[in-house]
Amino acid sequence: MLSIGAFAQIGQVTHRMLRHWDTAGLLVPAHVDEFNGYRSYDPSQLERLHRIVALRQLGFGLDDISAILERGVDAERIASLLRIRRAEVEQEHRIAAERLVDVERRLHLIEREKHMSRIEIVEKPLPAVRLAALRTVVPDQPAVAGVVGSAFDAVADAIGGEHPLTTPIAQYTTLDDGLEVIVGYTYAGPAREEFDIIELPAADEAVCGIHLGSMGHIAESWQAIHAEIFARGLVHDGPCRELYVRAVGDDQPDWVTELQQPVRRA
Repeated sequence: MLSIGAFAQIGQVTHRMLRHWDTAGLLVPAHVDEFNGYRSYDPSQLERLHRIVALRQLGFGLDDISAILERGVDAERIASLLRIRRAEVEQEHRIAAERLVDVERRLHLIEREKHMSRIEIVEKPLPAVRLAALRTVVPDQPAVAGVVGSAFDAVADAIGGEHPLTTPIAQYTTLDDGLEVIVGYTYAGPAREEFDIIELPAADEAVCGIHLGSMGHIAESWQAIHAEIFARGLVHDGPCRELYVRAVGDDQPDWVTELQQPVRRA
């Protein structure tokens, strides 16, 4: 019999790991002293230990390893799990490669151009959103400021106090003859004549950044978003959105807006 220390040393694992596998029923000691609780292993259990370690190194979880050990070494079963694991590793590699490119690009900006981006960018999915909203078309970007605030006020007045006014969102779609603007609040109530019910679809991936302060210089933050999209090898995949995290009162320097641009791989 081998003590837990000797068994762990041969298998190059920790005592804690052996205890964890014991608790999980994956590798139960051949003997446990009823008085002091010391675990002992039979040398023949080294084969099972090595198999567990090998499967762990391939990235399999304990449930998969348990299933493999219980059913025996079935070539087709192992091949199927390995194909799944290969896809996971390829995805991990793609993400790591993209992060490395991003790190190198940021390092280049700091070392060569001596500045950092004024807006921090993240990639994330966007949920589908149901809005009580108003839809309008303006001729150009400068005309947006004249319609957004009044549209939010109109929707808020129509909803009244029956439903909380949370998550104000505006969506902008470029048209051949202008810009479509959708302005509203997330809403779970019934439809009304005073506003439209508009469903904004979910986006699997979006580039987002936080704009702080006045709407007067929000175009600069959007330019930084678009530049980052291009630098990451992405393309636009739908209308852009603005989520007004804090936009209470006329003190715009205190406002917080999340800029959201759905994207896809080029």
